[in-house]
Amino acid sequence: MPRRWLTHRHHRLHRLLGAGLLLAALVGYLPHAQPLFAALFPQLERPLYTQEPLAWLLWQHIWLVGVSSAAAVLLGTGLGLWTTRGSGQTFTSTVNTLVAMGQTVPPVAVLALAVPVVGFGALPALLALVVYGLLPVLQATVSGLQSVPADVRQAAMGMGMSPRQCLWQVEVPLALPVWLAGVRTSVIINIGTAAIASTVGAKTLGSPIIVGLSGFNTAYVLQGAVLVAALAVVVDMAFEQLLQLLKKG
Repeated sequence: MPRRWLTHRHHRLHRLLGAGLLLAALVGYLPHAQPLFAALFPQLERPLYTQEPLAWLLWQHIWLVGVSSAAAVLLGTGLGLWTTRGSGQTFTSTVNTLVAMGQTVPPVAVLALAVPVVGFGALPALLALVVYGLLPVLQATVSGLQSVPADVRQAAMGMGMSPRQCLWQVEVPLALPVWLAGVRTSVIINIGTAAIASTVGAKTLGSPIIVGLSGFNTAYVLQGAVLVAALAVVVDMAFEQLLQLLKKG
């Protein structure tokens, strides 16, 4: 059984490495793919997006998703811990409703509301992505903690652990896989949603998509969409690898 698990683990690592190399190859190849896109879209005068380097847009996209996801994870986890402890439990319904409202409001609407307050650029995009990424983290935190069996908690308390020790030494480790699955969902959602941030001046992989849509240039849309999808696949595979390590560890 351990040998079989190691074989599966190496297979997943190889798939993750392959996906990462594919993303890097796409970023390196697309700026030189003029003949390919000219052949695919002969009706377009400029079938290749050249306004900004794709490698730089990829970095900006990763930065935007990373910062917003980190903020959403910290806030969502904190709210989840608070609403499952003591007096915070009375606010569980209110917090869930407010966070769910943020998830149901389209990110474009959040961007439109944020721009008059904070201006154009990365800041309104960060705010929209934080709001949009909260719900999966909050739900996963609460679900993970609530899934811990009551007898496990009672046994820990019976061993003399304080409520704080029981939380961090028993409940959190058991809830970690569920929590990480929620973080995974939040990050993947934000990778796709971050493309919309280019509508308010943030530079992301959505820039070719937005420019392509406004100029009826399908080639631009395809170039941006392929890179966003490849990035999402790489990140999703990385989370899958981490989840498997937690389950086996």
